[in-house]
Amino acid sequence: MGRVMALDLGEKRIGVALSDPTRTIARPLTILPRTSRRAVVEALRRLITEHEVEKIVIGLPRSLSGAEGPQAQWVRREAEALARRLPVPVVLWDERLSTVTAAAYRALRGARRREPLDAEAAAVILQDYLEAQRAPEPREDPPSE
Repeated sequence: MGRVMALDLGEKRIGVALSDPTRTIARPLTILPRTSRRAVVEALRRLITEHEVEKIVIGLPRSLSGAEGPQAQWVRREAEALARRLPVPVVLWDERLSTVTAAAYRALRGARRREPLDAEAAAVILQDYLEAQRAPEPREDPPSE
């Protein structure tokens, strides 16, 4: 089983997170500067090969109500462009509150870094995805007589 990578797409930076080989734990990996699409694709291809990644999860920003606004539409377009250029499947995953959660985790650790939260937000997205994949299928209640 290969690793899963998550991306937190931004207009200036892309946060990258990676799962362990068992797809149990997500950790922040790096932040890629968004210089050009070509540079981003090349960097992602290197990371995919280096870490034996089998899937990429991209955070889809939705409002608290679940609606998709202009930012979500932009992410969808970017994800589609990346999916055409990368050698692994790309899936979208709801990222509501991932940056807020990442900031809270950072505060709990007592970290006061001024670095961007992009990679940590990607790790939050990925951990949520991994846990959802491990969740048992809901069992149907037996029919009542």
